[in-house]
Amino acid sequence: MSSDSPRRGAHFAGQTTNPDPGSTSGEAHSPSGRRFRQAGSAPSTPAQAPVTPTRTPASRTVQADVPTITASSATAPRMATTGVSATTARLTESASRHAGAPRPKRRGGFGAIAIVLVLLLGAGLGAWHFRDRIFGADEGEAASEVVAGQEVMVNIPEGSGASSVAQALIEAGVISDSSSFLKALQRQNAEQSIKPGTYSFVTGADPAEVVRQLVAGPNTTAGILTVPEGLTLERTAAIVEEQFDIPASVFIEQATAQNYASDFPFLAEAGDASLEGFLFPKTYDFSGKEVTADLVIRTMLTQYQNEVLSLDFAAAEAAVKERYGVTMSDYDMLTLASIIEREAVTEEDRPLVSSVFYNRLHQGMALQSDATMGYVTGGAVTPEDLQQESPYNTYLNAGLTPTPICSPSIECIRAALEPADTNYLYFFIVENESYSDHSFSETYEDHQAAIERSVQAQG
Repeated sequence: MSSDSPRRGAHFAGQTTNPDPGSTSGEAHSPSGRRFRQAGSAPSTPAQAPVTPTRTPASRTVQADVPTITASSATAPRMATTGVSATTARLTESASRHAGAPRPKRRGGFGAIAIVLVLLLGAGLGAWHFRDRIFGADEGEAASEVVAGQEVMVNIPEGSGASSVAQALIEAGVISDSSSFLKALQRQNAEQSIKPGTYSFVTGADPAEVVRQLVAGPNTTAGILTVPEGLTLERTAAIVEEQFDIPASVFIEQATAQNYASDFPFLAEAGDASLEGFLFPKTYDFSGKEVTADLVIRTMLTQYQNEVLSLDFAAAEAAVKERYGVTMSDYDMLTLASIIEREAVTEEDRPLVSSVFYNRLHQGMALQSDATMGYVTGGAVTPEDLQQESPYNTYLNAGLTPTPICSPSIECIRAALEPADTNYLYFFIVENESYSDHSFSETYEDHQAAIERSVQAQG
């Protein structure tokens, strides 16, 4: 466990106002251990807790203060307009003066030859201009001066052609002329293999090496977005802003269910028209794309659709109804999965934590999850917080929260669909760099004993 993301369970000794283990009015000892996460600034109400993911996300390299050159949109090369040289014009004029009166047997003679010459010369000029547009200037042209050894960023949009890529590389100083690059492109038969995205190059590079990199693909993380599981919508918006300079406020304003319900019918159940819980945690590659809030949201919703909706919710809901007598919708399952995500620490914890919550729902007990109030406070939860009225206070309110409290992993969604078969009503989880304790209990007395043992073990 990394030192910058300690986790430990907590209970609130000495705060008991009602020791009845079935109380829904704020039992002093949580059935769950609360994981303290790295502190961050508290978002606006309802606040949403900054989250350190259960699994460490992929590392990200940030390129700072490096200029970026973007290749222009690819366009089909245009044939140059056919022109008539001065010599050809004089030949045509001379032929007209000496032709005399038209005679049937000579019609189409010299005049026709002149016209053919005009067309041939014009076509030659057009072809030469066409060649310049595709392959660059003549090999003998003066190469632009390049200061070698400077790191630059070059963005290659989707659909960029060889000529626009060459121009972007020249403008960035990666290569000095287009002809050497286009020849290297031809030699490697790579005209159709250039991958879009953002690249880091060094000025004055070998054109052959540049081509090899363009074929291999982007060598930076400029287009990569990693969204760990357990993040709220606000925290996701902050990551998007950091990576793509899209203001978090713009992202949050765009992230409403009504903007996407017509394309994603599963959003019909979304509480408060919020996309909370639906932005699927994953690493996404937006290389070579014009990244907008809408593009990011649609991509994440599509991923949710592809991964989550492949699970058999109907069968799981029927099994839960039979086992616990609890009616759950797909949205309820997602909401419970989000609470499991914020409470469970290990793979083994998830189905056990799930069973605790289902057993409590079955008995009409409050869930009493610290994590749900953490969604409101934006950080640590105190005993006083648990006395505050809020629809997300599962100490004072029975049942589930109005919305998910984060975007859960697929593993936590499976745990909500397939809880372990236990009689547990309590759990106490402590997890940090120096101590670990995962206790599940059927009775309040056993739960208290587990807490006491943990306190003594930690000194």
